[in-house]
Amino acid sequence: MESEENLSGEKQNSKQNISVENSSSSKDTRQEQHEKQAKSQSFISPDNNQKSPKTQSLIDLALKDLQLSREQLEKEIEELSKKKIQIDNQLKSSFTGQSDAIARKVKGFQEYLTGALQDLAQAAEQLELVVPPVVVTPSPLDENKKIEPSKEQEVIPAVSDTFKPDESLIRRCFNQFLEQPDFYAEPWKLRRSLESIDVEMLEDWFFSMGGRGAQPSRGSRSKNALVAAGVIAILGELYGEQFQTLVLASQPERLGEWRRCLQDSLGLNREDFGPNSGIVLFERSDGLIERADRLEERGELPLIIIDAAEVNVEIPILQFPIWLAFAGTPNEIYEEDGLI
Repeated sequence: MESEENLSGEKQNSKQNISVENSSSSKDTRQEQHEKQAKSQSFISPDNNQKSPKTQSLIDLALKDLQLSREQLEKEIEELSKKKIQIDNQLKSSFTGQSDAIARKVKGFQEYLTGALQDLAQAAEQLELVVPPVVVTPSPLDENKKIEPSKEQEVIPAVSDTFKPDESLIRRCFNQFLEQPDFYAEPWKLRRSLESIDVEMLEDWFFSMGGRGAQPSRGSRSKNALVAAGVIAILGELYGEQFQTLVLASQPERLGEWRRCLQDSLGLNREDFGPNSGIVLFERSDGLIERADRLEERGELPLIIIDAAEVNVEIPILQFPIWLAFAGTPNEIYEEDGLI
């Protein structure tokens, strides 16, 4: 029994020794592995630490280049889109673009007319064009009727009596024009004084011609514009804003002189000279006639003033109720045309 116990004790001791040796050997292998990893990390880590800033800077530079190229591309796209819009607007406003649009509309209208005419021809072919005769018998009441001439005769006032109802107001304005000039008067009031010969001219134009006729030129455009300013001031008292002055002169320089003189005489601004303002300047009579017709259609009164340098006056101008033409002398006309 003792021998068996000894044997078992020895076996246990041998097993313990083997396990201790195995554990120690495993510990040694683990330590060796840890040391190898530490060495490999010690070899690898310096290289990685040296390479990472360089790669980061290269990445930053590449990103900056991409950002700049993207911004440039966006700017170029914006410029190209703006140019496209400008080109489209130019095409729409140009003659070729408008003519193209008009041609398309005309083509469509032509096709519509063609179809409508074909339908009309087919409908006309189906109609019966024989119309039965209609016999009209006179009524006995119509036979007994007698047309009696109207006893009331239409009275047409004379042209010279156009301003007779307002004669007192007009003459009061004449007296004011002969007084000292009022440089601080309200706009559309005459701020300059007239001579007696100017007042006589206006008196003849208002009460003898009824506001329709020609008067001799005063010798210069500034004096004529001063007389016309007096007419505008009086009509402003009579009609308020229900009339518009239309000045006809065939050259821009003459119209500019008219504008300056009227602006100084009536205390006006540049805004008072325009299509929708109180005074409109025209180089050609066609536009003036068209404007005067529109004013009469709206129930307003056109005052037409014709420069002394205008040799011919269009006949349609003479149909309007109020117009004043300055008749220049031959010497004055020759000087305006540069012949003297």
